[in-house]
Parts: sequence; structure tokens; C-alpha cells
Amino acid sequence: MRLKLVTATSLLALCLFTTAEAVEINQDGANAVRDALTKLLPDDLAKTDFITVNPAGGRYQIMYDLAKLLTKVDPTTFTINGLTPFSTFATPLDNGLWNIEGNDSFNVSGHFKDPDQKTTNFTYSIASIVHSGVFDPAISYLRSGTFAVKDVKVASKSETDEVHATIASMDQKLSSTDTAGGNGRIDFVGSASMTGFVEQVSSVQMPPIDLRAGSINVDAKVNGLPAKQIREMVFFLLDHLEDKELSAENTDRIKAIVKDAFPLLTLFSETIGVNDLSVTNELGKGGAKAFGYTVAIEGPSDAMRFGFGMNAQEIRLDTPLMPANYSTFMPTSFDLQLAVPNLDFASFGDALMAMDFKDKAPKASGEEMGKKLFRDGRLAVEFPRISAKSGVYDVDMTGRIEGRVDTEKDYSMEATILARDLDKTISAVQELAKTDPDLNQVSFGIMMAKGFAKTDADGRSRWDISVSRDGSVAVNGQQIKGPDGPDQDEELEPDQEQEPDQGQDAVPAPTQQP
Repeated sequence: MRLKLVTATSLLALCLFTTAEAVEINQDGANAVRDALTKLLPDDLAKTDFITVNPAGGRYQIMYDLAKLLTKVDPTTFTINGLTPFSTFATPLDNGLWNIEGNDSFNVSGHFKDPDQKTTNFTYSIASIVHSGVFDPAISYLRSGTFAVKDVKVASKSETDEVHATIASMDQKLSSTDTAGGNGRIDFVGSASMTGFVEQVSSVQMPPIDLRAGSINVDAKVNGLPAKQIREMVFFLLDHLEDKELSAENTDRIKAIVKDAFPLLTLFSETIGVNDLSVTNELGKGGAKAFGYTVAIEGPSDAMRFGFGMNAQEIRLDTPLMPANYSTFMPTSFDLQLAVPNLDFASFGDALMAMDFKDKAPKASGEEMGKKLFRDGRLAVEFPRISAKSGVYDVDMTGRIEGRVDTEKDYSMEATILARDLDKTISAVQELAKTDPDLNQVSFGIMMAKGFAKTDADGRSRWDISVSRDGSVAVNGQQIKGPDGPDQDEELEPDQEQEPDQGQDAVPAPTQQP
């Protein structure tokens, strides 16, 4: 948290200069840096002198003494000890950029009272905080940077709750290049890693929890970011933060800035991987060898694709709440992927710019914007893969659902379900049904589904399922339900009757796979 404060404050100081060469390394230049830092602050904060700047050879040393901001705070409500000044250094480079760097540590303790006057004691310590980077005043952001934190310890204790957390190390890297095409946009690539994460939480309202992760890794990418326009938006908002209502002139101005920024990006992707995850409390222990999360937005602005995914491998769960005879049905791995294609952000942006922000009843405008984003209100959701595996089942599904954002009735679906060792699954369910008779229905449903299945060359059972907008349903090319009638229940016509093991009762079976 403090590292972010150091970096953010440093950037705020530098972003008010046009180029690094504009600042001479002398006391007058140091005063200019100080004034730039405090320019956007309220007068009472700016006059506390919690920021001081001095020449330091060929660079500036910017000192932050946050304790001076707390001189008027009631010590019975909030007290912090050990808050010493910290610094960052800014060096002008020949190309108009700035080099920033810092090396510090952090060790504080104190207490605060919540609105109910309950006291919480806390301690925070970071043995080492090291950061460096190259800052570009034209975009008010880093062109590149590295950040390293070691030995983080956090603790807090109140009458009802207690938290202890440690992190062995955290590292971050950032780099950027100009987007191809020379349109003033920038591509950013970043990565981060954390090792030795441990958090222990206890409360009078719940049993103690121990959460651990051997390592956490993050990779992120943003392409086509309009950094200059975003800078203009930020400064516009700061300039008009206290305005109760924007004038027509200022409304047109911010719309023009936003319009110039569209599309806000051409690609965004983030992947998070957690290794050796474990969660322990008095009810048992669970975890996974690896857990992953991904999100991505990419494509042209009039046909962008949003994708999301989660997966886990070597899942384990050891708890008395899970009966032993059910444990084999606990998935040992899973993979969930979904996507929403053809999002028209170009038309959405045009609709946003045309929207009357003073409209007291913007519902109609919002609905129109939704139709622009989803191409006349039509929505598609793709499932590139949904899979789950345990000792007694191995199931994969892919599919696509199409419908409308304004109704749940007008939809269609195409899906393929694949199951390996289906007989093993049936046997396991039948064995479990000996002690839980309710599972006889599940066993029967799986056997009915097996009757519809085809067998692939690799031995897996296959169901190709099609649901049309008229309500008809087909499995592996065989219609098992006709179109919905206007005044009748959904049932088979006489000439659509199936063999005894393929009746209408089997329709829901494919969705009941373990």
C-alpha cells in the first residue's frame, strides 16, 4: 500500500511538467516541483509542509512526512507510531522523460476506533521497498518500471476479530511501446509475482481460518490505450470535482475528450495463477495444486470479444462434512471457459456521446445503448469448454446460446457433451444409491441419457444437443421434442414416439451429468 502511495505521489508531481528539461536542478527547480505536488491539494494540506523537495546532485529528492498530516487528529481516535519520512528521487533525462527511484522500509503500529468506539490495534511492516522506472510527462504515467517488496507483515486485533498476514516477497514489472500505426496510443505489458503468502483470520462469529499460497503470478497486457486522452479526462475531473452541474460548454468538452479516446483499448488480458493453495479451519482442509483465472477483451471496436475462464488442478478436500462415500464424486480438476462475442463498442460509444446526461429518466436511452452494444439486443454466449473430472467421471461440454437481452424466451442452443467411462459413473452412482435411495433417479437418468449417446472413436459417449427458438429439441440429430404449441403443453406428437429407453423423460438427462 505504501509503495503505491510513493509511486502515485511521485507521478503527480512530475505530470505537471511538459518535459524533464524544463526543470533545472537547483533550489528554484526544487520549489517548482514542490509547488507542482501541492497544486491540486487543499490549502490546509498544502501548508502543512508534509512535502519537501531539495536538489541532490543531478536529481531531486522528494521527501514525504505523512506524520505532519496527522497533527490535528484526535489521538484517542487514531494513533500511529513509527511513521518516519520517506523519499523518492526524480532525475530529468535528455529525451524529456524522468527517471524515478526509491529505496525505503516501513514499520508502524497504532490503534483506531470505529464508529462504535471499538478499538483496533494494528502493526504494518515492510523490510524493503525498492522501485525504479521511467516516467513520461506526456502521458503522466510510467513507460517502464520495476517494483520489489520483501518481508511484509500485517496484524490487526480488535475485541471481536484478529488478522495476521505475511508475504515473503512481491515483484512487479512494467514495459510499454507505442501502438503500431502512430496514432498516439500505447501498448503496456505487466507482470507480478508473490511468494510465501499466509493469512490467518479469527473472529467470534466464525472459526479461525488459515489461508496459504506458495506463489501467485499475474500477467497482464493492454493494447491501444489512449493514455493522453485518459490524462485529459483525469485533469478535467479534478478541475470540476466541486461543480454541482457541468455547463453546456464543459459537457461538450468532456464528450469530445471521451469520443477522441474511443475505443479505450484494442486488447486487455489478465491471467492469475495461484500455486499450492490451501484453506484450513476446524471443519477441515481444502486446496488445489494450481488455480487459474483469466479474462480477456479483444478484437475490433465494432466486434469485440469478452472471455472469462477459471480452472483448477489436483483439488483436494478433507472434511468430516463430506461423507466418505461421496468423496469420489468431488472433482479433482475443472475448467470453465465462457465468452461473449460481437460486442459493438463503436456503436455503444456513439450512443453514449449522443446521450443527454441531464435526462431525469434515462431508462429509454439506456435500453437503446444496450441494443447498440449487443447489436439490436441480440446476445450470444459461447462456452469453449466446461469440464470436470474425478475418479468416477470425466465430462467435457462445449456450446453456444443465442438469445435477446430483453426476453428469456427467444433463445436457441447448440451444445456437445462428451463423457468418458460412463459405465464407471453409472456403477458408482448405483453403489451410492444403496445407502441413498434418492440417487436411483440420478442413475436412471444417466442410463436414459446413455441410450441417446453416440460413441466416438476414442470411446467417449457423445450427445450433440440442439434447442431451436421454436422450442424443439434434438439429440444427435433425432428430434425428441417438437415445437412449442400456442395452447398446449410441451409433449411429443404420436408419430414422434421413441423406443422404450428413449422416451421424453430422457430429455433432461444430458444436463444431469455428474
